[in-house]
Amino acid sequence: MRDERRPSLARLTLVELRKATDTRAGFWLQLSVLALGVLVMLISALTGHAGDHSLRQLFSDTSQAINALLPVVGILLVSSEWSQRTAQITFTLVPRRGRVVAAKVGAALLIALAAVVVSLLLALLGTAIASPGLPGTWSLPAGQIGQVALYLAVNMVIGVSFGALLLSSAPAIVSYFLVPIGIAALGTINAIQDVFRWFDQSSMQHITERLLSGNEWARTGTSLAFWMLLPLAIGTWRILRSEIN
Repeated sequence: MRDERRPSLARLTLVELRKATDTRAGFWLQLSVLALGVLVMLISALTGHAGDHSLRQLFSDTSQAINALLPVVGILLVSSEWSQRTAQITFTLVPRRGRVVAAKVGAALLIALAAVVVSLLLALLGTAIASPGLPGTWSLPAGQIGQVALYLAVNMVIGVSFGALLLSSAPAIVSYFLVPIGIAALGTINAIQDVFRWFDQSSMQHITERLLSGNEWARTGTSLAFWMLLPLAIGTWRILRSEIN
């Protein structure tokens, strides 16, 4: 008798992880993310002042460099299903679309966790290469590691959200990079500056550099609700309701 048991969420997440790497675009994109991290680590370690060669600073530099392209992996996790017309196969094998979306988010978080480890290893290597020999060179608060993990995870899920919202790779990638710039530009208008400051994605940029204050966490939380939770909710609704051709 054929086994009718549905695949577990863990198994679906592993399938989504494989999808992220077994395509040519996914492979070269993730290789580019790693290469960018290595390049920034070398530049940071070999240039500048000795005070800039601490583990804390190099960890911030490498994580921000990796984050520059990493969310595109999250976008492709969702949008490639529709761009390459494989969504019909996926949802035929797993009819409950919400489980597929959850697996994609889970895969994105695992990739972000791997990115944190890579960022830390590159920062350790860069600090060893620079060897500034200053007090506190190897100091790295656990809170900063947690904030960097949150930063990379959040941006990966934002990528997934944009992919789900638009269901097309090119518009989602362009929107991911350009819409925050537009919001930031609107935030320079004095009349609405105080309001838009709470929705400016750049409020998260210091999360890799230092421990945030309570007010900064409040602004970051509002920004996350706007950039991550809202598009993810709308995108999930689209995926659950969209017709597949």
